[in-house]
Amino acid sequence: MSKDLHLTLACGDYEIVRPLIEGSVKPDGIELTVLTDMTSDIRHWRMIRGREFDVAELSMSNYLAAKYRSLPFVAIPVFLHRRFRHGFVFVNVNKAIRKPTDLIGRKVGLRNYSATSNLWVRGILEHEFQVPHRKIEWHKQDEEEIELTLPRELSLQMIPSGKSVERMVAEGELDALIHPELIQPILDRDPRVARLFPKYKELEIEYYQRTGIFPIMHTTAIKLDIVERYPWVPTSLFQAFEKAKQAAYKRMENPRRVPLAWFRHTLEEQEDILGQDPWIYGLGEANRKNLKTLMQYSYEQGMIGGKMAVDDLFAKITVG
Repeated sequence: MSKDLHLTLACGDYEIVRPLIEGSVKPDGIELTVLTDMTSDIRHWRMIRGREFDVAELSMSNYLAAKYRSLPFVAIPVFLHRRFRHGFVFVNVNKAIRKPTDLIGRKVGLRNYSATSNLWVRGILEHEFQVPHRKIEWHKQDEEEIELTLPRELSLQMIPSGKSVERMVAEGELDALIHPELIQPILDRDPRVARLFPKYKELEIEYYQRTGIFPIMHTTAIKLDIVERYPWVPTSLFQAFEKAKQAAYKRMENPRRVPLAWFRHTLEEQEDILGQDPWIYGLGEANRKNLKTLMQYSYEQGMIGGKMAVDDLFAKITVG
């Protein structure tokens, strides 16, 4: 019988964790049961509200809020999900929204307020495009994954039960929508809905080249009692996640594995812009700037009540 510590890990079904899922990479001293059959919002809710997993990929914005409220989690600097956000602001084409400042005073939909994607977009709109988040009328669809006490002056209300923010923006009940994923009207090529930034990729490349930020969406959180009982666990997991990611990068070198005609060209373009390791882990300079920016937005938008030190957010990792 194995003497390894058995832990459950809930995360997305990503190429960079596939070696952990399949067992070709194993963390030293740990037997992992990897759970991937759930959406991000369900995983975050079950970890934050129910403490159901030993380790979980977790919304970075919700983790900041949880840490500020001293909830019993500690993260390792493994960021399994990143995404540029300029391409996820959608508008009803009949609402005369041509530029970001046209959003001021408008009704803008959200799945929920606390999602990391929404936090990034509100911060980018405010700091890059002069659109204060408190000058927008926000309408959300879902309950928050973490309990929040938001500023009274924030205009935020639930949409009626049974309605969908995606349908509401298409039908003109909402003027615009910020969403973590591509919305159905865009996938369906609904002529009533368009992106606020049609040339979003150009904006995202310029944003990265100017700021060095490839926005972190999720971190990897461990229940605090596990780290207190087994202080070696964060390092073991960190090293395993790094090995799994490097194995994924190696696998991607063969373009035959991916059914995309110009996959190799796209990979080379990404390397030219973002470097050899865009999903870099750890607390190097680029990730610190990323995290400090997100923490600033979280503070400004009322999700946390004060600043925290980046090092206090993460478990100590010993890498030989």
